[in-house]
Amino acid sequence: MAVQASNVQRIASENFAALLGARLVDSARDRAVVELPYTPKLGVGRIHGGAISALVDIAATAAFWSSPDVTAASRGATVGFTINFLNLAVAIDLTATATVRRRGGTLCTGDVSVSDADGREVAAAIVTYKLTGYRRTH
Repeated sequence: MAVQASNVQRIASENFAALLGARLVDSARDRAVVELPYTPKLGVGRIHGGAISALVDIAATAAFWSSPDVTAASRGATVGFTINFLNLAVAIDLTATATVRRRGGTLCTGDVSVSDADGREVAAAIVTYKLTGYRRTH
């Protein structure tokens, strides 16, 4: 069964993600890449940590939903995440690459790496997400 790209695209581009300007660059099963183009509203002098954290959450959520086991009845929410800011991001586009590490009964865990346009890692996060109403076929 194929991953429903529409779910992943919707998550990576609706509501708050759209307000930030986030856009889905790539997705596959258990993986999503989301870009956040720089605008001054994200921070002048440096990109605000809240914007980077939001990018982490958007990318991780898209990765958790990028499974053929997700159904129309599926529901999810971020339980929590730990983020480490590694380098300052100043007036530059950011890309978050999220991968699912493990899918449990309802809790999933994943890793997110945020890099700038020069390929320098800006932040790293571990995310826990609750996902219900999906088929467990593996």
